[in-house]
Amino acid sequence: MGAMTMFRALLVAALFSVASAHAASADPALVSQVTSRLAQTKGVRARFTQTQTLSAMKQPLVSTGMLVFLRDRGVIWRVDTPYAATYVITDAGVAEADANGRRVRTKSAQGVRGVAQVSKMMRAMLGGDLSALYSQFDVDARGSVSDWTLDLKPNQPQLAQAIASLHMTGGAFLKSLRIDLANGDVTRIEFTKSEATDELPSAERTLLSAP
Repeated sequence: MGAMTMFRALLVAALFSVASAHAASADPALVSQVTSRLAQTKGVRARFTQTQTLSAMKQPLVSTGMLVFLRDRGVIWRVDTPYAATYVITDAGVAEADANGRRVRTKSAQGVRGVAQVSKMMRAMLGGDLSALYSQFDVDARGSVSDWTLDLKPNQPQLAQAIASLHMTGGAFLKSLRIDLANGDVTRIEFTKSEATDELPSAERTLLSAP
């Protein structure tokens, strides 16, 4: 499940909850503007290209597909290449969908520690609410609201043992996400053809409905 490399990295962040950590930003006004602009969109549909560079692998692992994010429902992560697979991530857990659009092999939040936190973290990032990250990362913001860069570094030693940094770029939508793990593994995700969406086709609504 190649896409889960990103989820595992975000899972590590979600499992270390520090309520009073300090979030330092080079431009707090820009961060506020960025999150406000991202949050104006109820949902996003985008193409993605994910490249995983793993220390144990000689060649990078590349996958492509489509992502659908709906803030009040969850995320559909559909892999098209190099294999076909569809995953549904909600607060309830992670499920794989079969060719007929039915959920199979569901892993509940109770069954897999931290799955709900992963969903919330992804939805917060894509929905423009970065406050979930501020309790664990120092944030450096550069650019403008139409062309911004956010660099996040762990401000907790325990978290820094797993994650080296997060790097995000975007404008009206998130354009790229890079996760550098402390072990040297890197996941890069490029988002293209992003468009706002308020309503989903019935098949996608069914996937994001409670099983």
